[in-house]
Amino acid sequence: MDSAVPVDPAEPEPILTSAGPLILPDIPPAGATAVPASTATASSGAATPPGVAPGLPFGRPGRSMSNNPFVFGFTAALGVLTAWWLVQAVASASSVLILIVVSLFLAIGLNPAVEVLQRWNVPRVGAITVVFLGVILVFVVFGLAVVPPLTAQSTQFVDQLPQYVQELQNNPLIRDLDQRFQLLEKLQQYVTSGDFGTQMFGGVLGIGSVLIGAVFNSLTVLVLTLYFLGSLKSLKKMAYRLVPRSRRTRATLLGDQIIDSIGGYVAGNLIISLIAGVTTFIFLSIMQVPYALALALIVALTDLIPLVGAFIGAGVASLVGFFVSPTVGIVCLVFFTIYQQIENYWIAPTVMKSSVDVPPLATIVGALLGGALLGVVGALLGIPLVAAILLILREVVLPRQERA
Repeated sequence: MDSAVPVDPAEPEPILTSAGPLILPDIPPAGATAVPASTATASSGAATPPGVAPGLPFGRPGRSMSNNPFVFGFTAALGVLTAWWLVQAVASASSVLILIVVSLFLAIGLNPAVEVLQRWNVPRVGAITVVFLGVILVFVVFGLAVVPPLTAQSTQFVDQLPQYVQELQNNPLIRDLDQRFQLLEKLQQYVTSGDFGTQMFGGVLGIGSVLIGAVFNSLTVLVLTLYFLGSLKSLKKMAYRLVPRSRRTRATLLGDQIIDSIGGYVAGNLIISLIAGVTTFIFLSIMQVPYALALALIVALTDLIPLVGAFIGAGVASLVGFFVSPTVGIVCLVFFTIYQQIENYWIAPTVMKSSVDVPPLATIVGALLGGALLGVVGALLGIPLVAAILLILREVVLPRQERA
């Protein structure tokens, strides 16, 4: 039975190199007299080549370059180039990243509806299917309500275009300007030339490409939302596992609260927009404004945009009312002004009371900053992100500052 060989703790461990273990020269203990290298070599009987240190077949290692200015500068430049490359990569993929963020935001917002159906003993797959079909139904209804009026009005405008030109020719002011500057003649030459056809064809292609891009982005968002909605629980578990075990419980509670806040904000905003759309449809139907359903859907969709969305929808509906008659337009302006006050001071606080607890100043700042950074998408995401930041400050940062 082999006996364990005692190891001297004072003996240094050899350094492994490509030529084998590097034997360091013996360091005499404190109080001992150092033996010259020539004497040690002679006693061991090993011949050392001239110019080579004993035990170092490839020569003595040089001084470390960790503090070399060249190495420091090269490393710093490499870091700057890497950061610049990452920024360029993010900027190039910004459109795709926005679609992913919007899809995840919608999935988190639709998750409360899925959980409500699950509490009614509906399987999660069935609940997701029902909610997703409801979203698709909203898009279909919006398309059926908006596209036919636009097509009809465009056709009517093209049919009445010669009449509009004749009215312009009969106008004394236009006739005087035409006699002085030959406006109609120049307009006719421009239309009959090839430049107008080229620009018109290019404009049609541009509009077509925009429409195709919008349809493609909408389908991409719908598909990603479906995938995120189906795998939301697994995504949350994976994200929480990235947190150290000692802090995982607290991070899970905070993360669930943030997700619930975002879902509550989306659900509350959808309820407010639904109330605005239904109220607008009833009012426009009573006032006999044409395309009341299409205008009500536009008001409901624009009402989702913080700060300015309600004014956009009200402006479009009131403009159509002025085409009916000046009286109807003024009545529309008065109605939307009164309704916005009711929504801002009664409907919105009541609906959002239990979902997102954000001070009014933080809401305005979040919407403005989000709109400045990412446009409409940023304005939509700004308020729930501000709610998440305030929650982290209240539950993590401020208690830590009090203990310090």
